[in-house]
Amino acid sequence: HPNMSAASSVASARLFVAKTSTTRRTSSRRSSVRVMASVAPSIIVGGGRVGQALADMGVPGDVIMKRGDAFPAEPSTGPIYVCTRNDALQGVIDQTPPERRADLVFLQNGMLQPWLDARGLGDNTQALIYFAVAKFGEKPTDGITDVNPEGLTAANGKHAAALQARLAAGGMRCHVLDDDAFKASMFEKLIWICAFMAVGAAHPGATVGDVESTHRAEVVELIEELLKGSAAEKGVKFEPGSVERLCAYARAVAHFPTAVKEFEWRNGFFYGISQEAITAGDRPDPFPKHTALLKQVGAV
Repeated sequence: HPNMSAASSVASARLFVAKTSTTRRTSSRRSSVRVMASVAPSIIVGGGRVGQALADMGVPGDVIMKRGDAFPAEPSTGPIYVCTRNDALQGVIDQTPPERRADLVFLQNGMLQPWLDARGLGDNTQALIYFAVAKFGEKPTDGITDVNPEGLTAANGKHAAALQARLAAGGMRCHVLDDDAFKASMFEKLIWICAFMAVGAAHPGATVGDVESTHRAEVVELIEELLKGSAAEKGVKFEPGSVERLCAYARAVAHFPTAVKEFEWRNGFFYGISQEAITAGDRPDPFPKHTALLKQVGAV
């Protein structure tokens, strides 16, 4: 997806919905704390649009690690920003020395939490990237909307403040969120991409803007189902106004095309919960509209 950090089909990724948690550690930080951190030399894994943009906001001593490069000895501390596609993540982890893996910062699209939990990396820094880099080497466009002019990009974890400082150096906004606030924002971002892509796929040729304007009732109904089911199944505490925030973001990126892709990391997360409920037989599918839509567009 052109807006967020990674896009690719992930045939080999496994769903860990049934046996893993989407809960991150308890934190004493308040949501959206203003943290004064300096931009420290960092390793940036991936030399694509996002990786290069982070490097352009950086400092001397930054190292961009591209496919096939050996893991750099320096800098020996600080963030390791992972700006690869989801299907490259296992390789990045394998190549990172065990003592540095806690420094990995994940900027990918989709629901990473169960996958990270299964690898002992559930407490690592994650970021929700709402800025867009149209072409390699261009300055990013911040993901601000008419509902959220303060920006939507957010981070949580050990290196959240470092990412906030780096993005601020490039004129981008980033909120450091506590765990509960970040979990809700992570689910909202996932719901946005799952809902708008699925509804768009049901209307061939529809852009994100078409979905928000022409098919608004359909997408709002799906968003509301995904919000309600996420709260019930995963204990997510959403702030009021989710639908308005997500529709406003759609207006801000109205030209984006729609397609159901990276299934295992996106719509597959909710579909896995549905399958778990149906298989258990102790409760109805919490996402029946979503399941029916996936079948309609041939995604399952």
